[in-house]
Amino acid sequence: MCAGLRGALLNGNPRIPIRIHPGLRLLATYACIEHNTEKSFRFASVAVVGIAHLAVSLGIVLATDKYLKQAFVAASIKFPSALFGMFCIFSVLLVLDTVAPALAKAFMDFFEPATLFIQRWLPLFYVPSLVVLPLAVRDVPAASGLKICLITFGGWFASLAVAGYTALTVRKIVKTELIAAEPMGKPSTFATLEFWAWGAVFVASFATAFVNPTALGTTARTCLPFMLASTVLGYMVGSGLPPGIKKLLHPIICCALSANLSAVAYGYLSGSGIDAALGDYLTKVPSNPGAGDVLMGFLGSVILSFAFSMFKQRKLVKRHAAEIFTSIAIASTFSLYSTAILGRLIGLEPTLTISILPRCITVALALSIVSFFEGANTSLTAAVVVLTGLIGANFVQAAMDKLGLNDPIARGIGTASSAHGLGTAALSAKEPEALPFCAIAYALTGIFGSLICSSAAVRQSLVFIAG
Repeated sequence: MCAGLRGALLNGNPRIPIRIHPGLRLLATYACIEHNTEKSFRFASVAVVGIAHLAVSLGIVLATDKYLKQAFVAASIKFPSALFGMFCIFSVLLVLDTVAPALAKAFMDFFEPATLFIQRWLPLFYVPSLVVLPLAVRDVPAASGLKICLITFGGWFASLAVAGYTALTVRKIVKTELIAAEPMGKPSTFATLEFWAWGAVFVASFATAFVNPTALGTTARTCLPFMLASTVLGYMVGSGLPPGIKKLLHPIICCALSANLSAVAYGYLSGSGIDAALGDYLTKVPSNPGAGDVLMGFLGSVILSFAFSMFKQRKLVKRHAAEIFTSIAIASTFSLYSTAILGRLIGLEPTLTISILPRCITVALALSIVSFFEGANTSLTAAVVVLTGLIGANFVQAAMDKLGLNDPIARGIGTASSAHGLGTAALSAKEPEALPFCAIAYALTGIFGSLICSSAAVRQSLVFIAG
């Protein structure tokens, strides 16, 4: 409207047979400038408020995770602290929904920016273990590596079949009608400005680290900005690839390749070598963190965010409780024990078998599960979990079609129970009707696996079977 008025006043309009005073033209120009300035100010204000909202909500989630970890360590409690926090948040939401539904909605709305942030960047939190995989598997014999790959691929397919057919069987028994689920929020896509901003961070911080490797106190802290930027840029590039190429070059692989290339380049140019560069990427020392430590620091928050996704789909969980809980309980138990049995049968070293037990459980909880056992290789655990997810992301739809798993509930539960978050993301992109069941099964599979492994009797039986 402002542009039209200004055009009529400045350029004239044959339909208006009057002459416009020059002062009125100038006034119209100033009015339009003021209008546009006001719009820009409002837009900037909304953006600032949105960023502040994200910072506060995400900060609370991260602080909660950190406090719970410290409290559980101080109390010598081995149960995953983030899982306890998730149960607490979910319980609070249920109570609020019963007593004051408006408060429950306000609670959900307040933390929505944090949950969308976690959902948007979730694959990045899995990457560090893949980046340092060359260091983690250095002492693993080639024959053992082949056995691990065999268990991973065969175990994934078996877990998919068990979860899917269990869901189908229970569906036939209970005959619950499928209804529409609550819509799932989707994170925003990456903007060009984000790419260039991270590119600038990479160039500036890489140059700084090359000139002065201890500019920020230690080499790990100095390398952190450019290694983090290279990981993020790899994810952005991988996410923008055509679907056909993604089947061969998954965004997670792009992340790992990008970070490893940066480590190789820095190790060569600085003379420190790739081993030192990768060691600085994931130090596992809180006082001297690397880029990988920052990313893996979000894993606890991923578990806390499960509370919000499960609460949002609580009606669906209640309606299809028989299919969901039966399938997940059987599939999770099968996954753990079948891995131990396969490892024993093909002669895999017991410590390596223990390390890959939670292959079908999301990284955040898989690492907590193997911490229950002595001598487990956590880097190998995370790498096998990611490998399982990549296998599922590429082959899950074709495998379910061959197995005759055509029901959305069976497809969702089977995918998430066998290939966790990466399989879920791949399936939901083409089959959105299965997404709610994927999200529920993705969370509950890890929860159930953690609960049964917290039992000493279960742990002892798994160790006994593994040898």
